[in-house]
Amino acid sequence: MTWPNTAEHRRLIDSEGRKADWKDWGPYVSERAWGTVREDYSDDGNAWDYFPFSMAGKRAYRWNEDGLAGVCNRLQNICMSVALWNENDPILKERLFGLANGQGNHGEDVKEYYFYLDNTPTHSYMKMLYKYPQCEFPYEQLIEENGRRGREEPEYELFDALNHVFREDRYFDVFIEYAKAGQQDIIGRVTVINRGPEAAPIHVLPHVWYRNTWSWGYRPERGILRHLGKGVIETEERHMGKRWFWAADESGVAPPFLFTENDTNVAAVFGGENPSPYVKDGIQEAVVGGRTECVNPEQFGSKCAGHFHRVLAPGQEFVINFRLADTNWEHPFSHADRIVRERANEADEFYRATHSSNLNEDERLVQRQAFAGLLWSKQFYHYGVEQWIEGDPATPPPPRHRNNIRNGAWNHLYCLDVLSMPDKWEYPWFAAWDVAFHMLPTALIDPEWAKRQIILFLREWYMHPNGQLPAYEWDFNDANPPVHAWAAWRVYKIAKKVTGKADVEFLEEAFHKLLLNFTWWVNRKDAQGQNIFQGGFLGLDNIGVFDRSKPLPDGTQIEQADGTAWMGMFCLNMLAIALELASHRRSYESVATKFFEHFVYIANAINNTCGQTGLWNEQDGFYYDHIRREGGEDVPLRVRSFVGLIPLFAVETLKPEVIDRLPHFRRRMEWFIKYRPNLVQPLHSLTVEGRNGRRLLSIVDRRALVRVLERMLDPSRFLSEFGVRSLSRQHMHEPFCFSLDGQQLCVSYEPAESKSGLFGGNSNWRGPIWFPVNYLMIESLQKYHHYFGDSLKIEMPRYSDREATLGEVASELSSRLTNIFLRDAATGRRAVFGENEIFQNDPHWRDHIPFFEYFHGETGEGLGASHQTGWTALVAKLLQQRAAES
Repeated sequence: MTWPNTAEHRRLIDSEGRKADWKDWGPYVSERAWGTVREDYSDDGNAWDYFPFSMAGKRAYRWNEDGLAGVCNRLQNICMSVALWNENDPILKERLFGLANGQGNHGEDVKEYYFYLDNTPTHSYMKMLYKYPQCEFPYEQLIEENGRRGREEPEYELFDALNHVFREDRYFDVFIEYAKAGQQDIIGRVTVINRGPEAAPIHVLPHVWYRNTWSWGYRPERGILRHLGKGVIETEERHMGKRWFWAADESGVAPPFLFTENDTNVAAVFGGENPSPYVKDGIQEAVVGGRTECVNPEQFGSKCAGHFHRVLAPGQEFVINFRLADTNWEHPFSHADRIVRERANEADEFYRATHSSNLNEDERLVQRQAFAGLLWSKQFYHYGVEQWIEGDPATPPPPRHRNNIRNGAWNHLYCLDVLSMPDKWEYPWFAAWDVAFHMLPTALIDPEWAKRQIILFLREWYMHPNGQLPAYEWDFNDANPPVHAWAAWRVYKIAKKVTGKADVEFLEEAFHKLLLNFTWWVNRKDAQGQNIFQGGFLGLDNIGVFDRSKPLPDGTQIEQADGTAWMGMFCLNMLAIALELASHRRSYESVATKFFEHFVYIANAINNTCGQTGLWNEQDGFYYDHIRREGGEDVPLRVRSFVGLIPLFAVETLKPEVIDRLPHFRRRMEWFIKYRPNLVQPLHSLTVEGRNGRRLLSIVDRRALVRVLERMLDPSRFLSEFGVRSLSRQHMHEPFCFSLDGQQLCVSYEPAESKSGLFGGNSNWRGPIWFPVNYLMIESLQKYHHYFGDSLKIEMPRYSDREATLGEVASELSSRLTNIFLRDAATGRRAVFGENEIFQNDPHWRDHIPFFEYFHGETGEGLGASHQTGWTALVAKLLQQRAAES
């Protein structure tokens, strides 16, 4: 397959070939920089309290900026975004509001309604929608009511606080678009529509400002924006050279410009004296407070905004344009309409070429918005751990024990990159295993960037010298599931299919660094050297009866079914990569042999440790974590959770043609089968050819696979109408309880938000449906089907008397997941919206899709972080597969 010849595809080709830098500018401004580890210089590591939302408009950020619909260049020298005011709010709407972790009854949560509607891989065209209430925004009410509620109650949302406002349409739809006229020439457009029944005032302030790099004691020079008159703002910066900024309404009339400095308001934040009267919140004070003395009358500063004001009649719209360019255009907006329209049309052209022709209109809408969210979730991420621990020359020294608070062992880590974020408000920091999942749908539209992200996390300024990958900024030492090899292998194959080219160099580069990571896991997470692994919470937060990342009392150790299974999967991913590389360079055959044999040892251990049954429970037909106490006592933790399903992920098939063209690997495999019968005997499918002559490598044999699937496909247990639950529904009536260190700990089925405070309480693995593990389950079932074919069928769902092949089961699970977002043909409803009738039926809401972090185990309603595209963008990949199958 070769790429289509669309304008956007041509930009991608030029970008990859370094003929042009179309990706220098993008939506790289975070939606929240306050409350992050990077900005925390406290004594106790409480990032939320040290830099709360109330300070965000007054205090300069050390590491990166935030804003509403913000864009910037790759190194975030200069930013643009939009601010709004409705003449009722006490502050400008410069950034999205949400609760800090301690304020929410289920942890941190954004309390706004906004939707990513469109974006292209080079960000040549971008569009999002923000819904701005016309009444006073209920900041304090949201804090107080959520603080009053307990974990047993649902979150108090903006719709709850302003129910009558949204029912009466008393809000503005604010559409924000960006279109590139050139690589360094960006046109912004804001279209405000009054949806309400009465006239209402609106202020729109397109902002341009410099990231504060001058306050920390390194280089005092700052970028200065200066009004030259006639609506032209000029600036020059040592990295970027000269730039010009303009703003005008649809009649071409420029607004008044307001200037201040992107400096901390020392008086407001610390009670000291401001060196200058022009500080970060100067524009807000001038517009909201009427204090014009807070902006510079000489019309220059490091932060600038054009100030537009209109009173809009019901249904009336108001359009403003702004532009930042490396050319001083005499008439900057004379062709703005044409450029925006062309870029929007080119985006349509690109996605027509990307969507499968078998997708219907609604499926295309969901897939396109999933891609849009994925692309809008790119963020400039800046964090140098050594600088952060030691502090800056111009600021007070951090506490001496700072390196003991967190990340003290990661002094080598220095990030100054655009990264794919899980959610730019709720999780404005990378998580290693999240990024792996992000890259599969990314590879469908921008294979080059997907490969670069995979490699970036393996580079020496990210990966620890010991081979560990950093988990996430709250604790880089934590262990996320080792899925990076899987992602590298899948991205390689997707990119090959999309572009028609096999990038062996990428695969080889990733493989070499992944060898270090694999060695770290083997050396650090196999305490007894018996191929039974630990790992801690492994991304599944509160799934266990206790925090699996914390040491257990009295020398007790936990042996993890998921940790061991992830390592089995890691082995097989490395085996698959090594076999592919061996077809180009025979030296990789011996490395493939190593991973083949290591997998056999792991499969034997999880099923047969020390001559026992390992982590498999024959009575229950399920895998469990085990507690091993001093003295040899072995206690299974009989929680029926996704932990016991993850062993199904450790599966790979070997095609006969692959084995035949690698004679050294074949001979060693046959030797191992012949002379290690005690290890190989449980892996019956390794020695018996399946469909099309394939061999099967799997932790789970056929009998165990059927028993596990009988549980998984039982609607009274794991199977929901919308995917596989993270915890068996059986625990709703039969909680699992366990006594540890004098405490009675219990796990019960919780299909919605978490009732536990583990890991901040803002995610829940005790019942809801999660896309990443469901996606891996679908892939695994497809692999089993490649081997078993029609020879293995199972009831789907259980007790339905309908048998299905494992390929058909995979397709059905995929349909259930995609149906969370798709409009139901019979009812016209989308499960993701729950019972909110306005979201379901109002034409201004019903086709704007939020991609949540996880989903209600019974209803499919979206829960947790509301913009997790992020890994929930995997729905785009599922839709592509669904179309291919049809």
